[in-house]
Amino acid sequence: MPEYKGMVQPQRATPDDMRKIHIEPVPDELKPEKAIEFLDQIRKKFRSFVMAMESCTKCGQCAENCHTYLGTRDPNNIPTNRAELIRKIYKRYFTLEGRWFGKLVGAEDISLDIIEQWYSYFYQCSQCRRCAHVCPFGIDTCEVTFIGRQLLHWLGITPKLHASVGAAMERVGNHTNLPKPGIVDTLEFMSEEIMDEFGVEVEFPVDKPDSDIMYIPSSADFLLNPYTLMGAGMYFTYIGANWTIPSTVTEAGNFGLLFDQYWTQRGNVMRLLNAAQELGIKKIVWGECGHGWRAAKMYIPSLADRPIRWPITHIHDEVADMIRKNELKLDPSKNYKPVTLHDPCNYVRACGLNDNMRVLMRASVSDFREMTPHGMDNFCCGGGSAILFDDPEMYQRRILLSKKKAEQVRATGVGKDGDGILCAPCSICKAQLYPMVEEHELGVEVKGLIDLVGKALVWK
Repeated sequence: MPEYKGMVQPQRATPDDMRKIHIEPVPDELKPEKAIEFLDQIRKKFRSFVMAMESCTKCGQCAENCHTYLGTRDPNNIPTNRAELIRKIYKRYFTLEGRWFGKLVGAEDISLDIIEQWYSYFYQCSQCRRCAHVCPFGIDTCEVTFIGRQLLHWLGITPKLHASVGAAMERVGNHTNLPKPGIVDTLEFMSEEIMDEFGVEVEFPVDKPDSDIMYIPSSADFLLNPYTLMGAGMYFTYIGANWTIPSTVTEAGNFGLLFDQYWTQRGNVMRLLNAAQELGIKKIVWGECGHGWRAAKMYIPSLADRPIRWPITHIHDEVADMIRKNELKLDPSKNYKPVTLHDPCNYVRACGLNDNMRVLMRASVSDFREMTPHGMDNFCCGGGSAILFDDPEMYQRRILLSKKKAEQVRATGVGKDGDGILCAPCSICKAQLYPMVEEHELGVEVKGLIDLVGKALVWK
């Protein structure tokens, strides 16, 4: 592979990694030709993509609203310029002016250099959709990035992180390769921890047939965010729920949305529906994962191979409903430290969770401080769409991408005395924010929202 100076790229999956997720990499000499074939297929299928290719006026409204550009000041990270990396190829091969006048109208021939630019910049976009939120034409550059990543995947160019997660999900049903015995042991340990810390007996049922609720946690909650899963277990126990966790789907995330919306995302949907059918459950409740909730709420109906017989809800909506009905007693003084809320992009700009998160927050903490801006206007953490690469150059890029979020957190003052809380109700956000708060010296602890609910519960 040639060296591309000036571009930062994540470590890519090997050909063997790609074959494990059902992709045979295209040889370099054929990549440009195949890229055009794939682009032709996409443009014929998605009118939204054609609109994004043909409607942008380069007004620049998206520039100062993109945390990636604000952190890196790389012109190619301005959303319209990032889209231009694929738009100039679209113009060259699929418009009359591009075929006739070429570079005079901003069209360009496809090449390996262009494909490498795609790989660099499409994996610096966190797909937060803030550009679409402010675009006067409603152009969603996130959708362009999705398509660019899909084209790269079909060519055999995918980050090693994403390919490894896709393979693990197909193998065991979670991102961390945790088998059923490990799941059961971890949950038993959490039960003991809850008893020791909160004095409450909580059981985590696994594969319990005929349960009313099938809860889908994030696999990170077994390893990195235990209080989120412990909080969920305490909540279900408190309300007397007949619930279970399926050992075959211990993952709220669906990385297929982030790099392969065909085989990988569809396969994860089938795995979920098979578990629901086999266990005979009545309702599916989703755990704290931003992109995972978007993938579930917005894509399961169109990807399913059967009618959806179960309502699918988010745990935040479930808890908010109980609070409104006065069926959940919470003591906010139990969470007395100052808290600010990071709004996960996929919750507030895609799934309408803005108000309910605040219902939980105000009922569970005594000192809640909003960021500016917040809700639908909030900025991304910088790690969205799993830009969680640990190779040195990409790690430094992640920290640059978090610069705007760090400014927002600091402005709330919650970390002034070194004991504040940054609530981030999404696993990918947490994974990004753990190192971010250290690198930017923010003086806060990162917690989930269900963590705070669990701690605030007043037991009868």
